[in-house]
Amino acid sequence: MCRLLTIRSKTAFPIGPHLRKFAKVAQNSKEYQGHGWGCAYLDETAGWKFYKNINPIWKDDFSRFGKTALLVTHARSAFEDRDIVIENNMPFFDGRTVFIFNGELRGVKIREEGRIGAEKIFNHIRRFDKGDTRTALIKAVDIIKKRTRYIRGLNIIMVNDTGIFVSSHFTEDEAYFTMSYREGHELIICSAPYPGEKNWQPIANDSVRVW
Repeated sequence: MCRLLTIRSKTAFPIGPHLRKFAKVAQNSKEYQGHGWGCAYLDETAGWKFYKNINPIWKDDFSRFGKTALLVTHARSAFEDRDIVIENNMPFFDGRTVFIFNGELRGVKIREEGRIGAEKIFNHIRRFDKGDTRTALIKAVDIIKKRTRYIRGLNIIMVNDTGIFVSSHFTEDEAYFTMSYREGHELIICSAPYPGEKNWQPIANDSVRVW
């Protein structure tokens, strides 16, 4: 039941201030989000760069980060406090698509490779992605819904050179699982609005959005 953040801007923005706000979102969450964190950010000359840390995001030093026009960040709440190793931190990346996830699923009957459930979900979506990520995401999520005994939440953000793809689905705790976004010079998608900030819009349950 992690926390998610994705930002795309028309011009490069400093990463640190956004990470500090997101760290407050994670730290203030009703569920513990301190099982490590990670981010992916686009460098104009070197492509995607990645950073992961096993410590809580609110304990890290954000001065190490410069600027970017595209940022994907994940703060982890490990399922049943298990498998807490840095290799399991998102974002995941397959060379084309950056993937982050939050949710809780029980009794999933799909056969996929992966160390943890989130990686299996990513690999399941990749199975259908021949270039049309939106269609692949819809198809894979539909199959997962049908083959899972219980889904508390299933929120996914995927980012590649064709867009930002957001899938939202949950069956309880609307306030916790509803993602929000703010659109202007910067598009910000987050598990919750930044503390004290207004003009955020909810992303509807059972929806797929593309930016």
